[in-house]
Amino acid sequence: MIEVDIVNVDGKSLLGLRVELPNAPLLLLLHEKLVVGCGYISAEVMEKMGNAACIVKGVRSFQEMLDAEIAEITSKTEELGLKKGMKLEDALKML
Repeated sequence: MIEVDIVNVDGKSLLGLRVELPNAPLLLLLHEKLVVGCGYISAEVMEKMGNAACIVKGVRSFQEMLDAEIAEITSKTEELGLKKGMKLEDALKML
């Protein structure tokens, strides 16, 4: 099953995508400047493609993503002022 939702953070709307897989869901939050993915997503590949992206791990819902600390980032994400270890919700408020 695929779930599409709008996730609001500090007046900003992000498109949330959740794909149910056998062991854990694949989660993405899409912002006009940033892609946020769960541990299924590769920051290394996002870097090679030139995307501003960050990865949060051990999450199973959009709320858990927002509460999680950023585990990996790309250089374009650093240019936006986001850092590893920041709570994702706080980081999104900076955009």
